[in-house]
Amino acid sequence: MTLEEKAAQLVGYWLDQNGSVVAPMADELATGDDRVLADITHHGIGHYTRVYGTRPVEPAARAAWLVTEQRRLVNETRLGIPALVHEECLTGLAAWKAAMFPTPLAWGASFDPDLVAEMAALIGESMRALGVHQGLAPVLDVVRDPRWGRVDECIAEDPYVVATIGTAFVKGLQSTGVHATLKHFLGYSAAQAGRNHAPVHAGPREIADVFVPPFEMAIRDGGAKSAMNSYTEIDGVPVAASPELLTGMLRDQLGFDGVVVSDYFSVAFLEIMHGVARDRGEAAALALEAGIDVELPSGDAFLDPLVERVRAGLISEDLLDRAVTRLLAQKEELGLLEPDAFAADAPAEIDLDTPRHRDVARRLAEESVVLLSNDGALPIASSSRVAVIGPNADRTAALQGCYSFQNHVLADHPDTPVGIEIPTVREALAAVHDVTFAYGCEVEGDDRSGFANARALAAASDVAVVVVGDQAGLFGRGTVGEGNDVESLDLPGVQRELVEALVATGTPVVMVLLTGRPYAIDWALDGPARPAAVLQAFFPGEEGGTAIARILSGSIAPSGRLPLSLPRSAGAQPYGYLRPILGGPSGVTSTDPTPVRPFGFGLTYTSFAYSEFSCGAVEGDAFSATLTVTNTGGTAATETVQLYGHDVAASITRPVAQLLGYARVDLAPGESRTVTFDVPITRFAFSDRRMRRIVEAGEVEVWAGSDAATEVTDRVSIELPGREVTSSDRRIVGVQVE
Repeated sequence: MTLEEKAAQLVGYWLDQNGSVVAPMADELATGDDRVLADITHHGIGHYTRVYGTRPVEPAARAAWLVTEQRRLVNETRLGIPALVHEECLTGLAAWKAAMFPTPLAWGASFDPDLVAEMAALIGESMRALGVHQGLAPVLDVVRDPRWGRVDECIAEDPYVVATIGTAFVKGLQSTGVHATLKHFLGYSAAQAGRNHAPVHAGPREIADVFVPPFEMAIRDGGAKSAMNSYTEIDGVPVAASPELLTGMLRDQLGFDGVVVSDYFSVAFLEIMHGVARDRGEAAALALEAGIDVELPSGDAFLDPLVERVRAGLISEDLLDRAVTRLLAQKEELGLLEPDAFAADAPAEIDLDTPRHRDVARRLAEESVVLLSNDGALPIASSSRVAVIGPNADRTAALQGCYSFQNHVLADHPDTPVGIEIPTVREALAAVHDVTFAYGCEVEGDDRSGFANARALAAASDVAVVVVGDQAGLFGRGTVGEGNDVESLDLPGVQRELVEALVATGTPVVMVLLTGRPYAIDWALDGPARPAAVLQAFFPGEEGGTAIARILSGSIAPSGRLPLSLPRSAGAQPYGYLRPILGGPSGVTSTDPTPVRPFGFGLTYTSFAYSEFSCGAVEGDAFSATLTVTNTGGTAATETVQLYGHDVAASITRPVAQLLGYARVDLAPGESRTVTFDVPITRFAFSDRRMRRIVEAGEVEVWAGSDAATEVTDRVSIELPGREVTSSDRRIVGVQVE
């Protein structure tokens, strides 16, 4: 291969880049290349970028074009190497007319890795049908600050929940032959003050013990084939230029043997945002040396600037060869180098939103809705007259996250229909209740002109369902999503005033939150003039309206649990339940960071009792914890049993409560079931003062709780043997429900 041919394999080409807001600084960094593809790909090409997810295109027609284009690359370029096609797939395949699944915070709220794996497999099948080989998901960033706009894309604030659910997504997607891309390595979510692209000041222990474990599990247990660097800089070193992270930690320590792709434009950012490179050639050298193999979504640095530096002897060609070898090995593994890889034509018809897609989307949405309070207003009686009110009650976009095709792409194409059926909350409730409707106000702004009509409808009804929250979007277009960071955790606009005006009518009010982050809603949960019930839904996707209506009407019982603490205020952030003693309230400070509702919290339409809790001694580097859980009410429901632990006295400070494992348990009225956790002692591992990953000898306490703050069993003490943790140690807690 010539130098130019090698470099061409290490870049992506964004075929349809046209100024759409789908990546940071896309307008400023757009190439504006109007050459024909034959000229652009004269030396070959590594990736085709966002073939389906940049503008609305008819999927089957685009798939047919893509097959033809791949054949051209094989037959008309000197080396005959086809392109690897990547696409976003965080809330479903980012393509027109494709199913839109719940956002990752909803995956976390479900506490159901198996269902997430089922969803990911469906996404992978859709990608394969369209000729897409790599998905840019899952996001494994551990939530640290809800002010950060990209909380919408994250799974939870607990590393083990992120790890188990993220790994399930990897396994599901890759079971179809599509490679998953782990995002964003590393530490991205710890950005200063919750600001996107801001510096990170995390210490090496926080990096090792909080941010690394989800990636380690996804690599070692999930077999992830691709990873993407984070935009951030840690202690002054940009991740994109850090061989310590992208090679030393990712490859040497965690055993990753796949391909590292750059987050969009992050190689160029080494020059224009971090200021550690004088030009694109130096940026290319830094990124390639650090361990980035492919520059996405363009070749601003890895084409001419990189080739010039190699020819000038400023960077070793061996580094170029290392990256090319990894990329070609990936293409070979994906079957792209087989002689008949593109012998078959694309299907004439491709259904990306089948009944299977919709069934999984509905079940995951149902499992993710969290009941935060209920003074008896729920479930709503079938004979009730229901006023449905609020800015998110009758908008399909309100059900979708920022990486959904509707909010990510169609926002730039307002005249294009969504292309799939998405019942709104109003439409779904109207199918089972006598419904009236009013917007009341918009998500943003201070227009209160709709309050009077909303109050009148509420006063004339038996119950008022007010649907408030966010509009997901990108870089200032919306209230949450990438680039939409906030200084306040109050509900946007005048939505709180709308809710309070409806409560003042005396009609029971049910507040439904459709959001991409948790808000400070203590006034709605514990205030003197609070709604009668509050439901939290994190962008539940195309079947979210149906799921919410089924829960409100009592067709199913809610089972979602908070995947992150419900904040008291923006000023209490960053906060996480994995806090040491000093991270909580005390008599030496006048501020109280205690969340309004703790991690793992969630109510339902019945009650549960725990009994017969016991723990066995450590045997073979694991111990068992067993309990019986009973449905003591009259409604069938699901209890998410959570096992917690605490290191009594360690050589470094440890959390007052740490989730060890969890299990969803379905129970009929009066039914009891036994849950047994097989807990590897590595769940108590941490980095010691010498930064060795160890399990420290000594006493730990273990208990079962309904959330991170509530113990429902007695604590049991266990003595752990001490030793260093190795890569071969088991990371996942086994669960058996009988």
